[in-house]
Amino acid sequence: MKDFITLSDWASEELWQLIQLAVELKHEWRTGGNKPVLKDKILGMVFQKPSLRTRVSFEVGMKHLGGHAIMLGPDEIGLGKRESIADVARVLSGYVQGIMARVFDHYHVEELAKWANVPVINGLSDAEHPCQALGDLLTIYEQFGRLEGLKIAYVGDGNNVASSLAQAAGHFGMHFAIASPAGYSLSEDAFEEARPFAEASGATFEMFHEPQAAVKDADVLYTDTWVSMGQEAEYEQREAAFAGYQINSDLLRQAKREAIVLHCLPAHRGQEITDDVADGKQSAIFPQAENRLHIQKAILVKLMS
Repeated sequence: MKDFITLSDWASEELWQLIQLAVELKHEWRTGGNKPVLKDKILGMVFQKPSLRTRVSFEVGMKHLGGHAIMLGPDEIGLGKRESIADVARVLSGYVQGIMARVFDHYHVEELAKWANVPVINGLSDAEHPCQALGDLLTIYEQFGRLEGLKIAYVGDGNNVASSLAQAAGHFGMHFAIASPAGYSLSEDAFEEARPFAEASGATFEMFHEPQAAVKDADVLYTDTWVSMGQEAEYEQREAAFAGYQINSDLLRQAKREAIVLHCLPAHRGQEITDDVADGKQSAIFPQAENRLHIQKAILVKLMS
C-alpha cells in the first residue's frame, strides 16, 4: 500500500506516470466521461482547514470515477483532541478505502498514514502541498509541452506550496528560483528533500531577496498569499514585509515574453498579485485550478483502484 504524503516519497518516474494518467483521465472526461474504476469505493476526507478546491476536486473526482466521498470537518473528529490520531486512522480504515487529510500539523497526516490500513493522501499540511504542486506541473506541461529545462520563479513566502514546488522541480530537471524577504525564505530542509532528485535530473535551485533577480528569464511566475491560514495574527507584520513582492505587469515584463503566471488560490488581489495580471492573457490560474481535479483523479486511481 502506498500513500501520497510528500513528493520525496515517490520516484520521478512514478510522478511522471501520474501526470500522464491525469492527461488521459482529463481527455477521457471531456470525451464522454471517466470509467467507473472506483465504483462503490469511498474516500474519507478529514478537514482541519476550510477548503474550496481541495474539497470540491476530491469529491467531484470520486464521483466522476464512480465512487463517493464523505467530508469530516474539524468539529466531527478533532484529530488528537477528541480522539487519538491512531484511533481515528484505524476506525476510518474499517469504513473507507482511502483517506484524504487537510491539516495544520504535518505530523498529523504522517500519523494517519502510520496507523491507517488504507492509502492516505496529504491534501495540505503546514509543511507541504504535494497535490497542488503536481497539478501545477500538469498545467505547465500542458502550456509548454515539456518540463525539463523550464524555469519557475516563485515570489513570496517560503511556505508549504514553495516547498512542494521545489521538490517537483527537482524531480523533473527544472530551474527553481525563489525570492522572499529576509526571515521568510524557504528552509534549507526543503531543498535537502529535493536535492537527491535534482542531482539526478539536473535541476537547479536559487534563493534571492529581490523579485526582479528571481524572475529574470523565467518561464513560470508563481505566487501565493502572504498570510496563510493560522497566521492571521501576523497580518500587519507580513503585509509590511512582503510589500515589494507583488506580481504585477512591471515584474512580469522581466520574465520571458511567453511566460505564464500561476497562483494556487485563494488570491488576495492587490496584494501578492494585481487584477491585470491575474486576469491577463499570460495567466493560467484558472486552468491551474481545474487541473487540481484531474491530478487528484490520477492520484485516487493510482492508490485506490
